[in-house]
Amino acid sequence: MSQCTQHRLHDFAKTALINIFAHPYATVCDLYCDNKLLDAQIGHYIGIDASSSAIHQLREALDTHPKPSYTADFLHVDPSTENIETHLEEKTNTADVVCCLQHLQLCFETEEKARRLLHNVASLLKPGGYFLGITPDSSTIWAKYQRNVEAYHNKGSSMKPNIVPNCIRTENYMITFEVEEEKFPLFGKKYQLKFANDVSAETHCLVHFPTFIRLAREAGLEYVEIQNLTEFYDDNRTQLAGLLMHYVPNLSDPRGRLLPRSYDALGLYTTFIFQKPDPEIAPPIATPLLNDTSYNHDEVTSWRDDEIINGHVEPALGLGKISEQKGILGPGPADLRFPEAL
Repeated sequence: MSQCTQHRLHDFAKTALINIFAHPYATVCDLYCDNKLLDAQIGHYIGIDASSSAIHQLREALDTHPKPSYTADFLHVDPSTENIETHLEEKTNTADVVCCLQHLQLCFETEEKARRLLHNVASLLKPGGYFLGITPDSSTIWAKYQRNVEAYHNKGSSMKPNIVPNCIRTENYMITFEVEEEKFPLFGKKYQLKFANDVSAETHCLVHFPTFIRLAREAGLEYVEIQNLTEFYDDNRTQLAGLLMHYVPNLSDPRGRLLPRSYDALGLYTTFIFQKPDPEIAPPIATPLLNDTSYNHDEVTSWRDDEIINGHVEPALGLGKISEQKGILGPGPADLRFPEAL
């Protein structure tokens, strides 16, 4: 799969999420500015980015856009290290949607960055507003990695002792972990992702989804859904088939069903959706109360996602349902789910 195809798949998912949540009067805050919102039917746009060049490029794109349908403001700050409230003044608690369509995974380099990002999101959202985006699916990636580790152990003495494989290879991509280890730390687990025909690799951090949910709850955001892109598409195929055909016409059949070759790359990503509760409209969405004893900063222990399902309130109309069987780190495609905690 070429770099272009992979990026177009990612762009499809971004556009699909925006189409579900955006409306003509919405105020949308975009963390780490992404041009997928250029054509969005919204009322006001707030772009926040640590990169001045990214803001400049988006400003230029808006200036040359034929008919921008919304007004726009920009803020040059890093949402994972700075307190946005001190910069926005009266604009806090005004966003209907805060989206992070890229770079969430880099905020999981440290706990401090992840906490700061989520507290900034909570301060930007109005009650009832949504925080949503896309990130690499750690469940898929870690399951593939664990298969390599299991194969290593099965081979036993035929391989060098104390050498844990640190690479995942498929026809479409290669993932290389910076540190060879079998444990999954909650923060800072870095890897390089290189797709076929890419010139260079991109560096990411695995997002430990139970920790993501816990930190979000502590910041005042309630869990709605984390769903692998393959299932996100399948659950919303009626609405999204035409959109996928527009972005990547060779990855679905005439009925809109994904072809086998699309699952490998699309399955590397997941959508996430959280909501800031509005106590005046409805009771807060129930977030799973995760047992603090299962948060070991050295490794993953015994969290199971059925805690989410038992206390889950069905998501808003138009969202795909949450599967009843997910892995320890999140959803992942069905064939890569862990039946039990690691």
